[in-house]
Amino acid sequence: MLVAAAVCPCPPLLVPAVAAGAASELDAARAACAGALGVLAAARPDRLIVVGPAGEDGRGPHPHGSAGSFRGFGVAVDVVLGGSGDGAAAGPRPGPGLPSSLAVAAWLLEHVRWSAAPVDGLGVGERLDPERCAEAGQEIATGPDRVALLVMGDASASRSLKAPGYLDERAAAFDEKVARALETADVAALKALDAELAYDLKAAGRAPWQVLAGAAEDAGLSGELLYEAAPYGVGYLVAAWS
Repeated sequence: MLVAAAVCPCPPLLVPAVAAGAASELDAARAACAGALGVLAAARPDRLIVVGPAGEDGRGPHPHGSAGSFRGFGVAVDVVLGGSGDGAAAGPRPGPGLPSSLAVAAWLLEHVRWSAAPVDGLGVGERLDPERCAEAGQEIATGPDRVALLVMGDASASRSLKAPGYLDERAAAFDEKVARALETADVAALKALDAELAYDLKAAGRAPWQVLAGAAEDAGLSGELLYEAAPYGVGYLVAAWS
């Protein structure tokens, strides 16, 4: 059963070494993410499952201890899903690499020294059908274990002329709808998000949010929005459900 969920954005810029001189610009977002992870820890879960976008096709499950890296962004920072290191390592670890969204999650968990429960990851395709997303969430929440979710994903990337997706007049309204759904733990509203519109707006969080909706359908959780902004023209949202 689902006992708590945290929703966080997943730009690699959340990792200070990647952001370099601009690291302070996302300090408030990092603090909000840490607060959301505190809500997860307080729920005393038996398992934490991290769900994040992994390209158009997804990459399936990533077990506790899976390795990720930010070396592709020019910094010698490696992470382990569920690890508690300092984020720096002498070299890449063996095994398949975590998708970027789960690597950011692994860094966030290391940053707060997560030790509340074992951690597993699930990479989902950004084009995954909403019904399939909800079914995946239902499967996660089935069983007697107390499960917490860390749901990674950005809102639209089309909020300004310099945004990755350029300016799209539909983006602000889409992000507002998502923000209100996360703030009120509105499962139906998340399920109803338009997958094609989300893809057009480069909103990579759509599929993970709909996995959350499936998992939380009968959980009776309440929501709180901890952060809402659009730096660099990309919508970043942080929420906690408990």
